[in-house]
Amino acid sequence: MTLKAQFDHTNCAECPIRHRAVCAHCEKDELEELENIKYYRSFEAGQTIIWSGDPMNFVGSVVSGIASLTQTMEDGRRQMVGLLLPSDFVGRPGRDNAPYDVVATTDLMMCCFRKKPFEDMMITTPHISQRLLEMTLDELDAAREWMLVLGRKTAREKIASLLSIIARRDASIHQAGMVAPIVFDLPLTREAMADYLGLTLETVSRQISALKKDQVITLEGKRHVTIPDMGRLMEEAGDDTDGGFLV
Repeated sequence: MTLKAQFDHTNCAECPIRHRAVCAHCEKDELEELENIKYYRSFEAGQTIIWSGDPMNFVGSVVSGIASLTQTMEDGRRQMVGLLLPSDFVGRPGRDNAPYDVVATTDLMMCCFRKKPFEDMMITTPHISQRLLEMTLDELDAAREWMLVLGRKTAREKIASLLSIIARRDASIHQAGMVAPIVFDLPLTREAMADYLGLTLETVSRQISALKKDQVITLEGKRHVTIPDMGRLMEEAGDDTDGGFLV
């Protein structure tokens, strides 16, 4: 069964990201109303979901996969300014045009809502507007955290920070808690990690190898990551070791 076929038959109550998504607080009747305005869209890795400046006729949540947010300067230089992970929200109600290029970094599935009916639901459904506010504030906190990562951390700390962010989000999505060892599949290539962190590919590969050599992480192939001790990884990232989720 293809990914698209799998999600074509999923209702909101069975959604794997529902506990974190914009519909997390919705009651049964509200979910039924969302069912009437939703549809699923799948994208292949490298495919553009929306171009900056294009009209947005939908909003939605990432169900699986990862997308990047990118801005392009007038002279053609591009900068990745954010990542969209499962349960993250795409689009801004009340805004007609997309502020960024949104590109699927991996194969990606989105649960989309027609924009105008969704905006109408925000007015009549406090559970949706409240959750969207919570998610917006969480996104602001994450952006501030990422400013520290890019502005002040060493290459090793940057790699450790990105790994800890992905590990915490993966554990949150699967409601697995932070019980060691933490195991996940790294959804980004090393090239994408380099772009996002402002590092060279060689530096990313070297620092991952160093973390592996020092037994901070273990790797099977290039993507299957095990973190034996989350506290130690957080220390390598220069962060607190409370293990809290990045929300």
